[in-house]
Amino acid sequence: MNEAAKTFQEKLADELDDHPDKESILAEYQAHIYELEQETGKSSYPILVERLGEPEEIASLWKQEAAITPKKTQWLFVILNVAIFLGGATLTIIYHLFDWNWTDILWEGLTKAASLIMVIYTFFWGLLGYEIGKEFGEAGRKLLKKTFLICLIPNLVLMYLVIFKFIPHKWFEPLISLPFIMACIGFTIVLYPVSRLGYKWGRKKSV
Repeated sequence: MNEAAKTFQEKLADELDDHPDKESILAEYQAHIYELEQETGKSSYPILVERLGEPEEIASLWKQEAAITPKKTQWLFVILNVAIFLGGATLTIIYHLFDWNWTDILWEGLTKAASLIMVIYTFFWGLLGYEIGKEFGEAGRKLLKKTFLICLIPNLVLMYLVIFKFIPHKWFEPLISLPFIMACIGFTIVLYPVSRLGYKWGRKKSV
């Protein structure tokens, strides 16, 4: 290994710090450097940087990848979904318990845009599948199913509470009607196919 290659590897090693795959990454880039030497007959430091990138940038990309784990991705979407429901529940409670003008305006706007909200929420599930497919490829199939089932719990709980009138129907007027309930059930049924489509699209992007 010449001086330029040694300098490049040392800088990359310093930038990778305690990355769990540090040794394999260094070995991979050592192989790249060797191939470059065979191809060009030389490997000055500027040439290495031009062809392989700055050690700082390389290390940053590897660190970002290491930070993305199946568990983190799963709980990110679970928390986002729960946050959506908690936000809706909070708004509902505030609207019915407090006579605040801004909640009246917001509530009226949301009830008029119920269909749009359902479409946006469906897009959220497509995004869930896409991100899992893009980040984990084929290995994300089981993760998608597990994340979907966990995320679906608040949906099913709310549907149960509303259908069996544990939550007063008047709280959701003028939304609560048989057509609206059927539409919600229909949207819930298509959520998994939508997330699967997103997953397949994301998996193609990961290749």
